[in-house]
Amino acid sequence: MNAPQLSRRSLLLQGGALVVGFSLSGRQALAQQTFAPVATNGFSKPVAPDQVDSFLALGADGRATIFSGKVDLGTGIRTAMAQIAAEELDLSLDHVTVVQGDTALTPDQGPTYGSLSIQKGGVEIRQAAATARARLVQLASERLGVPAEALVSENGTVRPKAGGQGVTYAELVRDGRLDLKVDPAVATKNPATFALVGKPVARIDIPEKMTGRFIYMQDVRVPGMVHARVVRPPAIGAKLESVDEASVAGIAGLIRVVRQGDFLAVVAEKEWAAVKAAGQIKATWSRWEGLPEQDKLWQHVRATKVTKDDVTSSTGDAEAALDRADRTLEASYDFAIHTHGSIGPSCAIAEFKDGLLTCWTASQMTHALRKQLAAMTGLAPEAVRCIYVEGSGCYGRNGHEDAAGDAALLARAVGRPVRVQWSRADEHGWDPKGPPTLIDLKAGLDPQGNVAAWVSQFHVPEGAAGNVPLVAAELAGLPHETTMSPGNIIQNSALPYAFPNVRTVCHRLASTPLRPSWIRTPGRMQNTYANEAFLDECAAAAGADPLDYRLRALKDPRGIAVLKRVAEIAAWQNRPSPMKEAGGDILRGRGLSYVKYELNRTYVAGVAEVEVDRTSGRVRVPRFFVVQDCGQIINPDGVRNQLDGNVIQTVSRVLMEEVTFDRGAVTSLDWASYPILTFPDVPEVITDLIDRPTEKPWGAGEPSAAIVPAAISNAIFDATGARLRSVPFTPAKVKAALQRS
Repeated sequence: MNAPQLSRRSLLLQGGALVVGFSLSGRQALAQQTFAPVATNGFSKPVAPDQVDSFLALGADGRATIFSGKVDLGTGIRTAMAQIAAEELDLSLDHVTVVQGDTALTPDQGPTYGSLSIQKGGVEIRQAAATARARLVQLASERLGVPAEALVSENGTVRPKAGGQGVTYAELVRDGRLDLKVDPAVATKNPATFALVGKPVARIDIPEKMTGRFIYMQDVRVPGMVHARVVRPPAIGAKLESVDEASVAGIAGLIRVVRQGDFLAVVAEKEWAAVKAAGQIKATWSRWEGLPEQDKLWQHVRATKVTKDDVTSSTGDAEAALDRADRTLEASYDFAIHTHGSIGPSCAIAEFKDGLLTCWTASQMTHALRKQLAAMTGLAPEAVRCIYVEGSGCYGRNGHEDAAGDAALLARAVGRPVRVQWSRADEHGWDPKGPPTLIDLKAGLDPQGNVAAWVSQFHVPEGAAGNVPLVAAELAGLPHETTMSPGNIIQNSALPYAFPNVRTVCHRLASTPLRPSWIRTPGRMQNTYANEAFLDECAAAAGADPLDYRLRALKDPRGIAVLKRVAEIAAWQNRPSPMKEAGGDILRGRGLSYVKYELNRTYVAGVAEVEVDRTSGRVRVPRFFVVQDCGQIINPDGVRNQLDGNVIQTVSRVLMEEVTFDRGAVTSLDWASYPILTFPDVPEVITDLIDRPTEKPWGAGEPSAAIVPAAISNAIFDATGARLRSVPFTPAKVKAALQRS
């Protein structure tokens, strides 16, 4: 079986060549047209998730091509997927190529989110590769007349263990594909024999990124492509009343003004002409002031209708235990609305050809996007092909899917491939947001200072981890989903500690001010922040060391191990917080935080060191220590990359980031109004990994971000005696807290 000839360039440029042509004759006919299955050496490549050939192809040159529905968002999973497959197939790493997120070539393994790429997607590839290797050994046994147990596979060849002539994979499958189902019970390789998995491997994408040769989505060009800019309403719910097309008639290269419902865009031969036309066109919009006043956001959240209550844990009788407690504590924590702030604004290209739609996109969920574009255009999902190309920045469901919706609508309107590049104002103003989170907590302590009762209430949007409606479909009045989908954000509202009386409830709100979506570690970060910071309040009230206080309430050996290890690498000093008053304007402290992600995987503990300028209120985090246990580690170097990125990005979110808005729209539309951490303030991140080769691999993309907010809050308290309960911890908030303390 020959691997398909799939270079990056051919994937980007030849999508239109892999279609069957039909005449365009109405909506019903459109729905019947589909992409022809991709031909691979005379047969059609399957994408069904139960087929080995969906996940891999073995070429006559001895190389393997791996087809992954999970995509690399800059997190290094392409390298890890190659390691997993090469390990199971007994190939060298340079003999494995990974194709990602092309709906015509890769199986649907679900969106790339939730730290499930390795835990789910990598395990599926491992099973497919192990099934393939077992079949190859069986075929070699039949060819060589040697029992399978007497054979060994290495470097793309199966040979007798006792020595002698072997047979290559290419020779074994040269007459066709493997044509077998993935065996979920297949025996994968013994971790003790791993040659690649668990070893640090340099990421295969970094050299081209470092030298400026990497092709991001923003760099893609296709033949015949034209450029478009969408003209956004001045307010989120504003209606388009009129358009003066004559106002842009004199712009050279302008192709068309496109209006559909409240969707307005300009299409031009050159990008600058589209930018110029978008800024110059005259349009009249209705007024709309449907957002709450920002300074009353939390009153608005409390007043929002609750659609249901999710009781995420209930042990003992927490309310009765509160009444009996020797001492009670109460606090409210809040976490601001955040935008993704992707460094490269969202971009997509769409082409209608012969009634079929091809979309080049940086979407983290190409298979789900295909369904959304199909619903929006009236096509069958099989008539839509989404091809993944890494974007410059993602961190969750940002604007990439919306840019794809824009491009699809416009490509159909003008009959040419259309590239839509968002502006910075588009990105900050129109990508879906991490929703606001408000948490109320109460605790009752016994005479020894232990937590005897814990009651918490989380105010979070309703919804589940589905698709976020596309802006273009909403504005144009096209079919789209209307439900909120902010992710599974009730996770980690329950506690990992063995307290005798606990009740945690998530109030699911009917609405949220801005269109909600996922940003790295959605919900788990906000919930862990409140729980771990309030637990520190309990430790301080008990006069206990924060580490000891956690350890005596934690029964999980793996959790205890990460906490003890982070204390060791951070040279933790055993004492209560806050530390004794120090002189000078710069106060220093340390804070601890811990999470068992979703209470069923990946353990992380962290220690933040902070410096607080009592004069300006400015907070710096010069060092951050992290220890993580994510089970079996595929690529330690890649996991450390993830820990570094999580800490740095979350320090930025905790200290600086907050979406601002007026009654009509987002107002933080640039880096001045939505600042992020700059290089001089990037902390030194000291990491340590606990590898468990015989355990299942768990995710590393999100969990370590969850510990950062509470660790910083706790460190500020340790340094100053002032408790910060409202993210972001801006200088104004810090100075106000210092005055109160």
